Amino acid sequence: MIFIETKLAGAFVIEPERKEDERGFFARSWCPHEFAAHGLNPRWAQCSISFNTKKGTLRGMHYQRAPHEEAKLVRCTRGAVYDVIVDLRPHSATFRQWIAAELTAENHRMMYVPEGFAHGLQTLQDSTEVFYQISEFYHPESACGVRWNDPMVGIEWPQDKRTISLRDQQLPDFVS
Repeated sequence: MIFIETKLAGAFVIEPERKEDERGFFARSWCPHEFAAHGLNPRWAQCSISFNTKKGTLRGMHYQRAPHEEAKLVRCTRGAVYDVIVDLRPHSATFRQWIAAELTAENHRMMYVPEGFAHGLQTLQDSTEVFYQISEFYHPESACGVRWNDPMVGIEWPQDKRTISLRDQQLPDFVS
């Protein structure tokens, strides 16, 4: 695996290191030793899938607060997404900063989302599926979110026409 550091401490875009031949390729998408060597949480408690029928579907920005903070490893297995993370760690040098990466079924890239970050995405194609590995079990009492267009964060989303759930539309702005 190729770990590409981002400007947000602890957050990585991960590309598979392909072993190719006439059949196609083989690549690892996760290894606890490589994750630990990069200082990343190597423990996964659950895996989830989100399927999105329409281009422009926006999900986020979601996180779980302490003591149930979660790391995520996000991969697009069908279609394409604009994947966004925001650093919500108050003592971080990159507090309230965000990055985005295009994850597609073709590029096989993954986003590693550290604990203390909000995560969201917008689909770039119809019929897009996203696979999540998550380090913590879901705890409804700890589930939180930040409004997708919070002006204090200033995420630049790729298009104007969006489908957003009522729940996500009603998420609050981030207050530190």
